Amino acid sequence: MFDGLKDKLSGFREDVEESTDVEADPAEGDEATPDETTASDAADADGDAEAVAAETGAEVEAKSDDSDADDDEPSTFQRAKAFATGRIIIEEEDLEEPLWNLEMALLESDVEMSVAERILDTVREKMLGESRKQVETTGELVESALHDALLDVIAVGQFDFEERIAAAEKPVTIVFTGVNGVGKTTSIAKLSEWLADRGYSSVLANGDTYRAGANEQIAEHADRLGRELISHDQGGDPAAVIYDGVEYAAANDVDVVLGDTAGRLHTSDDLMAQLEKIDRVVDPDMTLFVDEAVAGQDAVNRAKEFDDAAEIDGAILTKADADSSGGAAISVAYVTGKPILFLGTGQGYDDLTLFEPEELVESLLDEE
Repeated sequence: MFDGLKDKLSGFREDVEESTDVEADPAEGDEATPDETTASDAADADGDAEAVAAETGAEVEAKSDDSDADDDEPSTFQRAKAFATGRIIIEEEDLEEPLWNLEMALLESDVEMSVAERILDTVREKMLGESRKQVETTGELVESALHDALLDVIAVGQFDFEERIAAAEKPVTIVFTGVNGVGKTTSIAKLSEWLADRGYSSVLANGDTYRAGANEQIAEHADRLGRELISHDQGGDPAAVIYDGVEYAAANDVDVVLGDTAGRLHTSDDLMAQLEKIDRVVDPDMTLFVDEAVAGQDAVNRAKEFDDAAEIDGAILTKADADSSGGAAISVAYVTGKPILFLGTGQGYDDLTLFEPEELVESLLDEE
């Protein structure tokens, strides 16, 4: 997944390399260019630069007090010394066009504007004023800056899901929220299987009491997996169903309660109020938001609304095997401040994988 954003980020690196692979700005009267500076010249110039530094130290110190606004800008002396030692300082004008292209790439990949701006600021702060050897490219520096910026956003609030299950008092209650049709009920079945593979028992509780056929749908999953299902008649109280699931688990030494809820439209006040009631009555250990990786800005907006109604602890993104730009994963994590925990990668019960931020960042920045 995320091939679209991966391609755009690769293009950004090429833009930066083109904009910074230029001649350095030597001190006035210096006619050498970066390509003409040999290793021996650089060594000799290094000694000269140190002498210049000793002779002009007082002058540089005095100039540094002239304006606080220039603190972030490399001085002529800094540029001259960098040139003399065989290096090039990256300045604002070098980054202007590449950062604009990066911003467009992120926005085109459905990364929310505030998230894109944070990534841009992080890259700018890391790269501005940095220097590189004239014989090197800026590829490593760019990749490092992008790596840190993306990881900072994607890994927000990340925690070890299995470790939390292991450490929590049993039964652990997990409630699932999200709109109709995003794969919420199937994700519950997948997580039940994921837990079973790690030695944890689970019971399913159908709090989706509004939708016709909801009991039948989750019952089919329960039968296939050999799990107990707690359900009430259509129109019953969703909070009561999940509460009964907790009572059953406590009485039968079941480790985890997986509670389904109605596929609420985030614009429906009545249904969102029901979600708030479940949160009050059941007091779940975790509330997980489920949406599609391909939903883009819709997923971001829904994540905000659901988090406001009943604070979520993390998210599951389904259809991650589809050709997605990747913006939803980055933006959902940022706007909620809660981590992406799992990715749904297919139709089978085993097609649920832990979300690994570091692996995603490495994939996005892989040039192959």
